[in-house]
Amino acid sequence: MIIEQIYTGCLSQGAYYIESNGEAAIIDPLREVDQYILKAKKNKASIKYIFETHFHADFVSGHLTLSKKTNAPIIYGPNANTSFESINAKDGQRFDLGEISIEVLHTPGHTMESSCYLLRDKKNTQIALFSGDTVFMGDVGRPDLAQKSELSKEDLAGHLYESIHNKILKLDDDVIIYPAHGAGSACGKNMMKITYDSLKNQKKLNYALNSKLTKPEFIEKVLDGLQKPPQYFPENVKLNKEGYEDIDKILSSSKKLLNANKFEEIANENGALVLDVRSKEEYENSHIPRSIFIGLDGGFAPWVGELIIDVKTPILLVCNESQIEEAVTRLSRVGFDNTLGYITIEKWKENGKEIDSINSISAVETVKRLENKSSILIDVRKDNEYKSQHVVDAHNYQLSSINNYLPKFDEKNDYYIHCQSGYRSMIACSILKSRGIHNITNVIGGFKNLGLTTLNLSNKICPSKL
Repeated sequence: MIIEQIYTGCLSQGAYYIESNGEAAIIDPLREVDQYILKAKKNKASIKYIFETHFHADFVSGHLTLSKKTNAPIIYGPNANTSFESINAKDGQRFDLGEISIEVLHTPGHTMESSCYLLRDKKNTQIALFSGDTVFMGDVGRPDLAQKSELSKEDLAGHLYESIHNKILKLDDDVIIYPAHGAGSACGKNMMKITYDSLKNQKKLNYALNSKLTKPEFIEKVLDGLQKPPQYFPENVKLNKEGYEDIDKILSSSKKLLNANKFEEIANENGALVLDVRSKEEYENSHIPRSIFIGLDGGFAPWVGELIIDVKTPILLVCNESQIEEAVTRLSRVGFDNTLGYITIEKWKENGKEIDSINSISAVETVKRLENKSSILIDVRKDNEYKSQHVVDAHNYQLSSINNYLPKFDEKNDYYIHCQSGYRSMIACSILKSRGIHNITNVIGGFKNLGLTTLNLSNKICPSKL
């Protein structure tokens, strides 16, 4: 028996490859599915089933493409209504895979169709639980993502309580829990960095698995501190329920290297967003005016979804030639399929086109600049990060809603932008410059470096106590 977690850091997402006696199953596959097919072929196995734990909101699954390429059926738990052929399994239904079996446990709460999959060996021993977004390490799935539902988040949290107490907590303590996401995902609020653990250990560490919690206490704790979900989530749910284009076609149509004149022509004709995915250092030194930076070397896909919002937005990429396939693939993972082509910064410069740059200074230099009364420090981290500890007198303009703060910027002041280490502040600077705000400076190394200077910091508060 083989159980392999295939973890994608950009999405904090775990897909699973399970194999027994030449038969394989894939749980919650990513959109680029060839990796699973090649793995099965290498092991001389055939993919028999594709299991989906729910309609994912944070990424587009590869279930349709994988099914088309392997003829394996797509299996959901109860209440999953799709626009394509799939199996709506019953609660408790088992699927044989070689010498093992996979049992459906309907666990509504995160969504109403949410289900976990319990793996049993040939002796019927409970081995592993693929928990989807029902149970994470240290947390549970957020219950506020129901779209066009009569159910409130409190209702869903109540369902989640019942699912955990009636299904999860009754499993054997030795069962290993394999979730769909880890730390960094927007599908929960307090996930641990580990990506799997025993149920026994999670009962000790996960607040939501405390059997002594009453239902009202559980609902209160689960809902407390939830950030607003990213606005692209409903679009991804729709794609996962109704279907999408194969990623092979997306890649083929998107990987077009353009010259500068053609790039400008397409941008103007389509109202395309110019997205620069190079490193923050490359963008800082030289970029196309009014382009937006979201680098591949950071939390690329989630920030694309958070900031661009509409998955149908036409996009033109600025990247190195070696990055184009990765960029298009990672865009498609979150449903952004309308990439019209790309250009390198060298090709842009060949035609003598205008370039821009971002002014960046060290934390030490920032301290000196802040002595000027017209200098204002802007912290673009999340609210909980800011509350945990921040530079005294720094203003918190969260990156996810940076456009809401545009009226607060004026020409009389100089603004110094920082995040934790520099990735998000560069994104913020790119957005601000594209909106015509140029009196901004990026702080290199962000709060990490500012905290080492003479600046006064607020008292540190443990995030778990916020």
